[in-house]
Amino acid sequence: MLRPPDISRMSPEERANRLFNRVMILAETGKQDSVQFFLPMALGAYAQLPVLDADARYHIGMLQLAGNDPAGALAEADTIAETIPTHLFIYVLRAHAYREQGNTPQERRAYADFLRNEPAETAKNRPEYTDHADNLQSFKTEAARVTGSRPGA
Repeated sequence: MLRPPDISRMSPEERANRLFNRVMILAETGKQDSVQFFLPMALGAYAQLPVLDADARYHIGMLQLAGNDPAGALAEADTIAETIPTHLFIYVLRAHAYREQGNTPQERRAYADFLRNEPAETAKNRPEYTDHADNLQSFKTEAARVTGSRPGA
């Protein structure tokens, strides 16, 4: 039998990231009861971090979306925008949150803003963009589909 990792030996960042990954996997597989169980632990782990950078705020926003809190995700997007106004995670969080709220015009605007800022932001080679490269590529494809743009444009 596989033993769970000993989280007491992990750094606060490792614990937060481990819980984030667990909640995201559970959400993707539709295990909402398990999402609701682990979500408070994951959010609590992020609350214990001494500094919340754009990557941590993105994780918190995605956790809030998994917990059906689009307003919380929008607040995280706005907080990222205060320090890095064109960060790609802003638009990812906004598009998903606005979709959950049924606000199609704002959702489309978030996708368009992503596509407009993506080339210059990608060129900045932020480590968090590398860490979430697959998600950003999928989002770019979705943004192009929703806005009727070409993915490479």
